Amino acid sequence: MSTVRLDSGPLARQQVVAVARHHAAVELSDEVRKTLGETRRHIDALADADQPTYGISTGFGALAIRHIPADRRTALQRSLIRSHAAGTGPAVEPEVVRALMLLRLRTLASGHTGVRPATAEALAAMLNAGVVPVVHEYGSLGCSGDLAPLAAVALALMGEGEVLDGRSAAQALAEAGIEPVTLAEKEGLALTNGTDGMLGMLVLALDDLNRLLDTADLTAAMSVEALLGTDRAFAADLQALRPHPGQAVSARRMFAALADSEIVASHRGPDCTRVQDAYSLRCAPQVHGAARDTVAHAELVADRELAAAIDNPVVLADGRVESNGNFHGAPLAYVLDFLAIPLADVASIAERRTDRMLDVSRSHGLPAFLADDPGVDSGHMIAQYTQAAIVSELKRLAVPASVDSIPSSAMQEDHVSMGWSAARKLRRAVDGLTSVLAIELLTAARALDFRAPLRPAPVTAAVRDLVRKHVAAPGPDRHLAPEIAAAEELVRSGAVLTALEEA
Repeated sequence: MSTVRLDSGPLARQQVVAVARHHAAVELSDEVRKTLGETRRHIDALADADQPTYGISTGFGALAIRHIPADRRTALQRSLIRSHAAGTGPAVEPEVVRALMLLRLRTLASGHTGVRPATAEALAAMLNAGVVPVVHEYGSLGCSGDLAPLAAVALALMGEGEVLDGRSAAQALAEAGIEPVTLAEKEGLALTNGTDGMLGMLVLALDDLNRLLDTADLTAAMSVEALLGTDRAFAADLQALRPHPGQAVSARRMFAALADSEIVASHRGPDCTRVQDAYSLRCAPQVHGAARDTVAHAELVADRELAAAIDNPVVLADGRVESNGNFHGAPLAYVLDFLAIPLADVASIAERRTDRMLDVSRSHGLPAFLADDPGVDSGHMIAQYTQAAIVSELKRLAVPASVDSIPSSAMQEDHVSMGWSAARKLRRAVDGLTSVLAIELLTAARALDFRAPLRPAPVTAAVRDLVRKHVAAPGPDRHLAPEIAAAEELVRSGAVLTALEEA
């Protein structure tokens, strides 16, 4: 999609990915512009009133008891953003910043925040011009939203701070023809009081995990085939006895991937002495399927959040401005943590399959470590070490962040979600699973080559042949790290799944 149009409805996950990863343009509908103008009139009326209103004519957080006179409110907004842009650590990825910018813009466009139309237009212009502010790794507690990350974006909108290409924000805005924004009443809070960083990283992780789980089904099928396993355990009637939808999907995909395999057919007869396969082969649909069902739950939460308008205070349809607690990140933090658990387990079972292909006592005729000349060559011995190191790290990353809470703002904000931290560790976990599956892909492709002259199934053969376009066939030991990197790119790009579809 070339343009994402913001109206009164929710965003779709695909639209967030399009803007964050593929640089789709964004635009505000005429309906949104009209709504923003109408809502702003309510804010202006409250700003002129004698009665203080939180976020409009008062301080913030624990300082909300102070009434701010009209001539100090521009300074109030500027000070809010400058003081809240207090992050530290390395800069987060551009796609994360673009996602949180889009999601904040979507909330502004809802008409519940009270910003001026020109402020929303300026944020949209930043996105379209590719102006991506520096947002630091640390600073968000996931309550009162992602304050420090969003403040970094708002700071750039004001023409201060830096952007990721090394320019100052002032220079980047000037070169893009965007006038820096002087924030008016309520706009500082409206730009910072959201869960957009957490939600953006959840949406991006879901995009990755759907691809990775499809890939895991395929690499598992290749391992089953290479280890002379059976496809009978994946039959639909057996899966129906335990009707989890994700399990049925994974079993169906694995069964289809193994169709017409000469290797599988070679040991179907009565002379095959093995009764059943190891759990890492036989139970792959159960593990992958449970992960799929967890992803489905996380997608439900993400879609609800994409329909939400997170701010504090919010402007209601009748003009009331009310404080609320919708900025608490718990709904997002829980699923971000939850996803890390099955992700670690999918990696763990993949590592076990890889190890089985390398162990001469369990690989049913494959050479030790899949080496060309075992003893002289080590084959994939150390590739499995790499998998094991990553799996161990994934187990640590599966420890939840959301069970922690550290009070802040003089105990006014006395319970926080730590959802940003949950999202950051999930991103690292996604990278880890990508590497683990890439190593299984490399190893299974090599093992299938050793089963010649028996031919793999058309699907697994197509994937093996794709690998061979980037990594040479079995031979004496070569520098393995570049081959793992090539396989990682095949997994990350989705090329493996494209090969499956074309088979």
